[in-house]
Amino acid sequence: MYPYCVNRAQPVVVFQYFSAMKYLLSLLLIAYFGAEAQINPGNITIARDSFGVPHIFAKTDPEVAYGLAWAHAEDDLKNIETMILYGKARLGSAIGKKGAQADYVVNLLRCRQLVDDQWNTLSLDFLALIKGYVDGLNAYARTHPGEVQYRASFPFNEKEYITAVVFSISIFCGLDKLLPQLFGNRVATIPGFTTQGSNAFAFHPSRTTTGEAMLTINAHQPVEGPTAFYEAHVQSEQGWNMLGGLFPGGCLIFHGTNENLGWAHTVNYQDKIDLFQLEMNPSDNNLYKFDGKWLSLESKKVKLHVKGIPVPVNRSVYWSKYGATVKTKQGVFSIRTPATMDIKALEQWYRMNKAKNYTEFYKALSMTSLPMFNIIYADRYDTIFYISNGKMPRRNPDSQYRWRSTVPGNTSATLWTEFKAVSELPQYLNPGSGFLFNTNHSPFLATDSLDNLQADQFDRNDGFETFHNNRSQRVNELLIGFDKIDYQTMKRIKYDQQFPQQLQFPYGIDSVMYINANDYPELKDVISNLQQWDRKALVNSKGAAVFLLVYNYLLAKLNGIAPRQVTIAEAVETFKYVHEHMMKNFGTTNLVLGDVQKLVRGDVELPASGLPDVLTAEYTIPYKKGLRKITTGDAYICFVRYPKNGLPFIESVNTFGASNKPGSPHYKDQMQMFLNHQTKPMTLDKEEVLRKAERIYQPGK
Repeated sequence: MYPYCVNRAQPVVVFQYFSAMKYLLSLLLIAYFGAEAQINPGNITIARDSFGVPHIFAKTDPEVAYGLAWAHAEDDLKNIETMILYGKARLGSAIGKKGAQADYVVNLLRCRQLVDDQWNTLSLDFLALIKGYVDGLNAYARTHPGEVQYRASFPFNEKEYITAVVFSISIFCGLDKLLPQLFGNRVATIPGFTTQGSNAFAFHPSRTTTGEAMLTINAHQPVEGPTAFYEAHVQSEQGWNMLGGLFPGGCLIFHGTNENLGWAHTVNYQDKIDLFQLEMNPSDNNLYKFDGKWLSLESKKVKLHVKGIPVPVNRSVYWSKYGATVKTKQGVFSIRTPATMDIKALEQWYRMNKAKNYTEFYKALSMTSLPMFNIIYADRYDTIFYISNGKMPRRNPDSQYRWRSTVPGNTSATLWTEFKAVSELPQYLNPGSGFLFNTNHSPFLATDSLDNLQADQFDRNDGFETFHNNRSQRVNELLIGFDKIDYQTMKRIKYDQQFPQQLQFPYGIDSVMYINANDYPELKDVISNLQQWDRKALVNSKGAAVFLLVYNYLLAKLNGIAPRQVTIAEAVETFKYVHEHMMKNFGTTNLVLGDVQKLVRGDVELPASGLPDVLTAEYTIPYKKGLRKITTGDAYICFVRYPKNGLPFIESVNTFGASNKPGSPHYKDQMQMFLNHQTKPMTLDKEEVLRKAERIYQPGK
């Protein structure tokens, strides 16, 4: 029991000895990685290319992270502050009631407590990295006080940073949809009409004309705000050389490419979150039954700081054996999600960033700390790979439990505590077809039909998707019968704007498409424009303009209703709306898509192509004077080719530009390129970057 001990008094001494040795070792590692040592900004080089994209060079990873923080703060401190305030649970003090709601959820989920409990599980080199990043942001705020919007933001620390990460990832995993249902007393809902997402493609060298692996990275995200993509390149002398996209507050690249390999993320929809209804004591709403015994809910008062209210607002948060607990008019419910049970998601991304080959990449995935996202992978070593990634709980297989719905919260039979290994998730390695893709559809429809996995080989309680969407169905049409693909064809597939022959929306809209126009002469123009449409989301298409308004009208009308065929009466009602909308706001029904749909940046409004769930997807909200403004959809795009020798060939484009500051020349300098489906060349070559850079400097200089 006590190795190397002569008597039972010695363990204390031995423990103290090993603790001291661990401390000395940590000091040595910290000295090497720079976690505690003050980072010298003079050791960091930021090179801005002709589009303002930052390329960060330094000896160590923490120094690079410091430089990334500084460069990103120069371009978008506003959205980074939002992330910081999440971690402090102080967003309410900045923006008011809506921010306080987020602060309440941070406390409800015990994000900071999780960070405190698991802090010592983080590796020392990763701790050094995040300290470098946090130091960089604090230094920027300290030297640019006029740019700091909210007093509560700075300074902040590493634990607050990871708290923000835990909260953000949990929201991505479905809490953004579940919590409003809970607080609105409408837990049982039906999937809606909208199908947002991303695209990713990988082609094996055996199926390309040049014998190179090829990768398409195509995120569909909000085009502005705290989850809009920022592009950067980071390179250290410790083996980190990665280019790609990240969100405000990201200390590394979320998806992109290094010298040897790259990957794209798309959102997946396996069951990442469970809802349990507690059996409460009729005489005491703080007691719940579990395995035949009455247990007390844990309760804690939290103080919410709300802008405009001089004193903090006190609220109670509750916790059961299942996790965060909410009292509603419908009952008392607990939420359990792997996203709030592991703080190492960013560390896993860090290992993925630094992987040199598939073996190292898969080892990083084996951490199972990143609780979501499909991953489409390609490398220079003739490997393509796809996994529907997640931190999947091992649920009770008893058929009485409907894990996609509400589950009884009164028995240990439903209290899962273990997680599946990465090898148990749906995945493909070098399928015979030579290609893999995902457009947020089923992992069992990821390649040629002969190579697809079978859904019945996997646990149905994991809730993996089994459906096609319009984008995946269209990709199938484009890839049928191809022998070998070239680079330009891969790009054309990504930029394809055609709906598939058979539409895949949850609601059947055939009645809208095929209504007899002659029966409604006052609506004939808009009906005919839709019926004659070639189903392409082109900027100069009349049919696309009608479809945009039809889609959004039906989205609002049918949201929350079980999927079904649209009725003739609803179709006529919809066409009346479209006709009235066009005449009222434009004085004519002779409109094309670009007349109605705009990509907006500052005072610039440009006609835009794209529609919901085509490969060039765009989603809009009402803007002004009958116009619709794109808020979500096609965002950061990156194409990569991996030759056998040398660095990969990279092209990319972002929606607007590298800077979120209106006065910057890079605020919207990629906007027209983005609309024209054009890209810019990028490189991982330090010498080339420095030779062509428009500006080279150190943080603070």
